[in-house]
Amino acid sequence: MRFVSLGAVGAAAVLAGIIAAGTAPGDAHAARTPVKKPGKVASVHGAGRIAYLYSPHDDIRFTVDAQAAPFTHHMPGLPLPGLPTDAKGTVTIKHYSPAHHVTGWSKARVDCLVTGGGTATLTAVVEESNVEKRGKRFGLSIQQGRGAAPDRVGFGWDIVNFEPRAKDQKDLESPTGTCMAPAPFAPVIKGAFTVRHQELPPLPSTRG
Repeated sequence: MRFVSLGAVGAAAVLAGIIAAGTAPGDAHAARTPVKKPGKVASVHGAGRIAYLYSPHDDIRFTVDAQAAPFTHHMPGLPLPGLPTDAKGTVTIKHYSPAHHVTGWSKARVDCLVTGGGTATLTAVVEESNVEKRGKRFGLSIQQGRGAAPDRVGFGWDIVNFEPRAKDQKDLESPTGTCMAPAPFAPVIKGAFTVRHQELPPLPSTRG
C-alpha cells in the first residue's frame, strides 16, 4: 500500500471503513464480530478504527473478512495445488485526514492467512483504490485483545518494509510476499476483531 501525502511523518495510509469520529478506548470490545461460518479453519472477522501515533487526528479504519482456504491458489513451480496458508475474503481500508480533507481508500482480495493464538497475519491484493495500483499486495496483522487489553492492528507500510535504494530511486518500499506483515502495533479504539486460530493443515498427497 502506498501513503497519500497528508502530513505527519510524510504519510497517510490507505485504510478501513469510515464511521463517525468521537470514539473512546472503552469502545474497543463493544461489538466483537461473530464468526460467520463455523468450521475448522482459521479466520479473522471484524472492523475497527485504530489510533495511529503519527496521524493522531486522522480517522483510519480497517474492515476484514478473511478465512483460510488451504491449497486453493495454485502457484507455478510448486508440486502442490497451493499453500497451506492460502485464504479468501476481503479487506477494506480507509483513511480520512481532517487537516487535508482527503480520504484514501482501498478494497483488496485476501490471498494468505496464518494464525497463532489470538493473532492473525494476512495479505491481500488491491482490486480497487483511489491511491494504490491494482494488483499490489499489502500485509496486515490483527491481534484480538485479552481481558481489558485492546485489539491491535499492524500494517506493512508507512513505517516498515523499507530498504536503501539508489539516490535516483524514489520508492524505498519493498515488495510484500504472502502473509508478510509486522507485529500488530496500533490499538483499536472503536470496533473489534475476532480471530479464530487453527493449526496448519497436513500436506495433501502428491501421488497419482
